[in-house]
Amino acid sequence: MSLIDEQEVPPDLPHIQRIEVNQLQCLRVQTARAELLIAEQGAQVLRYQEHGQEPLIWMSEEAAFEAGNSVRGGIPVCWPWFGDLMRNPPQVQSLHSGGRLPAHGLVRGIPWLLMENAIEGDSVRLVLAIPPTSESPALRHLPPGIELRLEILLDDRLHLKLTTRNGSEQHLALTQALHSYFAVSSIHDVTIEGLEGHRYIETLEGWAEREQKRALVVSSETDRIYLDLPPRLSIRDDGWNRRIQIEASGSTSAVVWNPWVSKARRLSQFADDAWQRMLCVETANVMEDLVELEPGAEHTLGVTLWSEKAGG
Repeated sequence: MSLIDEQEVPPDLPHIQRIEVNQLQCLRVQTARAELLIAEQGAQVLRYQEHGQEPLIWMSEEAAFEAGNSVRGGIPVCWPWFGDLMRNPPQVQSLHSGGRLPAHGLVRGIPWLLMENAIEGDSVRLVLAIPPTSESPALRHLPPGIELRLEILLDDRLHLKLTTRNGSEQHLALTQALHSYFAVSSIHDVTIEGLEGHRYIETLEGWAEREQKRALVVSSETDRIYLDLPPRLSIRDDGWNRRIQIEASGSTSAVVWNPWVSKARRLSQFADDAWQRMLCVETANVMEDLVELEPGAEHTLGVTLWSEKAGG
């Protein structure tokens, strides 16, 4: 992350500045408490770290920061489908056709527009939006009039709200996720709490449905879709003596992912040993938790992130 670290630090806080990181235009937010970095491409959070603490969000050491390509790490926005389109519910698939369509939707590699920015006391609020679907080549096959915006609020926590408004004249079905990569001391020292007693889809074993019996300890390649979840999940990290709290709204599903050893070697922008330092717990609307909007309706997928001492 040296491209970021070399930027001049402003004396007045809170502060918002626009900087370049390789090919990407970014917004750097600094408060007395924390630092936040957002790429205008994809409205992707790249860094969130409280001063004097370990980073909450993980960013790959091999991230390329290239125009048109999603950056490995941070919090990519997956919309209007998550993962492989052909694994999505039929009503989502039916809205998209023609050519090879990328995993995780259409908005990760396109520029978003900064619509609002405000400093209120010690907090900073930003709103980014994609151009209207009728004006964006990447979204040209979607019905015209669909609006998508991401509100980012940084106070003593990080709050993200992704809102879709169906301004078209037809029914809209979508899946989506805030694809959060969390930084951990070691994957071997981490436990995910809050999944116990809930259903999940084991995508690595024929998409079989199973039940989580106890708190999850990741010990091999993991790619699971959890359903019917409570709002709060936690990542307990014994190595850093902290608990990352993940509080969702507008969502009852989440994806837990770690590539482990073999898959890590095949991933782009990903060091062979990086699987040990990251864990994805992705706040989502997937599978039967999909979003269906009639004309004029809107839905907000939200997540609030913070950390506290493991005993807190």
